Amino acid sequence: MSVRFAILGLLSQHPRHGYDLRTAFSALVGGDRNWEVKPAQIYTTLNRLEEAGLVLKGDTQQDGGPEKHIYTITAEGKLALAEWFANGITPEHQRDEFFVKLMTALVCGEADPTRLLQIQRAHLFQDLHAATTQRNQYDPRSEMAQILLLDKTIMHLEADLRWLDIAEVRLEEVRRQPLPEPEVRQRGRPKKLES
Repeated sequence: MSVRFAILGLLSQHPRHGYDLRTAFSALVGGDRNWEVKPAQIYTTLNRLEEAGLVLKGDTQQDGGPEKHIYTITAEGKLALAEWFANGITPEHQRDEFFVKLMTALVCGEADPTRLLQIQRAHLFQDLHAATTQRNQYDPRSEMAQILLLDKTIMHLEADLRWLDIAEVRLEEVRRQPLPEPEVRQRGRPKKLES
């Protein structure tokens, strides 16, 4: 959803073609290494926005290459953008792939959960080192937006590392408890109540 609204915001700045939107989005997020968006995703999103009446495909531009359609934001698009700005964003912390991997290892017994914690910890330390190195390369006098994004990344990585420590301490307790099982539901029609 973020790409969709970023495109609307960039179009509210001024009309653009798809390639220009991709490069503007990349600049906004500090480059492809922070958040890579493929050209196909930009064009698919533009088509969906057009179908929803949030953008208009207008004139074409040709600078010696293929034709480029210029897109503009509609009044409905500006309303959708304003609504996005007016509401908070709910992070998906409970949809964590590593948690699913750890629980699956406990359920199926095909991997050692302690080893998984060690592998994940090493991976996060590598990511933390890379993010810190990248952050330290930015000039605070001209690249504070990128520093701000990497500060958030670093804080999330540090929190994930702390969570791994907690998970390791609690792993034996989790092993002793019954693992979550799906709720058994009866199939068919409910029984009639006798009167």
